[in-house]
Amino acid sequence: MRRIAIVGSGHLGQQIAYHIHQDTRDKVVAFFDDFQVKGTLVHGIPVVGGNNAVTAEYSKDAFDAILIGVGYKHMSFRKQIFETLRDTIPFYTFVHSSVYVDESVKIGKGSVIYPGCLLDQHVEIGDNVLMNISGTVAHDSIIGNHCFLSPSMAIAGFVNVDEQCVVGINATVIDNISIVAQTQIGGGTVVIKDIEQSGLYVGNPARFIR
Repeated sequence: MRRIAIVGSGHLGQQIAYHIHQDTRDKVVAFFDDFQVKGTLVHGIPVVGGNNAVTAEYSKDAFDAILIGVGYKHMSFRKQIFETLRDTIPFYTFVHSSVYVDESVKIGKGSVIYPGCLLDQHVEIGDNVLMNISGTVAHDSIIGNHCFLSPSMAIAGFVNVDEQCVVGINATVIDNISIVAQTQIGGGTVVIKDIEQSGLYVGNPARFIR
C-alpha cells in the first residue's frame, strides 16, 4: 500500500481519491488546499495544510507520493505546482484497472486516467495529464504535459496535442492534427485542421472564439 496526498480537496481531488480507493489497495491520506482550514475532514481525509506545506509534510514521512487534483480552470497553476514539486517529491500515476492500455503506451508521472478510457498503440501521455471517463486516444498520438481531457472526447491517430490544452466533453479531433499549447477545445467541437493559435475553439468545424 502506498500513501497518497492530493493537492486540491475540491470535487476533482475527491473524485481521484474515490477511484484510487475503489480500484487499488493504496490510500489517500491527506489533502493540501490553500482554501480549506487545516484539520478539515473531506470524506474522512484530512486537509493537513496549504500548498506551501507539501514539502515539509513529505519530509515528516506523512505520505509516499503526490497527485494534483486541480481542475481545468487553473491550468497554469497545475503546471506550476507540478514543476515546483517534481524534483523533490515522487508523483503517483493512477490508471484505473478498466482502462485499455496497449503495451506500447507511455504514461508520464502524476497522470490520472479515469475508468473506461482507451489508449491505443504507441500513444504517449505526458506528465500531470488528467483523462476523464471514457476518453479515447488512438494510435501514435501524443498528449503533452499538463493537459486535461474531458469525458468521452475522441482523439484520432497521429495527433499531437501540446502542453496545457483542454479538450472538452465529446470533442473530436481527426487524424494528423497538431494543436498548439494552451488551447481549449470546447465541448462537442470537431477539429479538422491544425490549430496554430492558442485560444478557445468551438463548433463543427472548430472556429476560434477568443
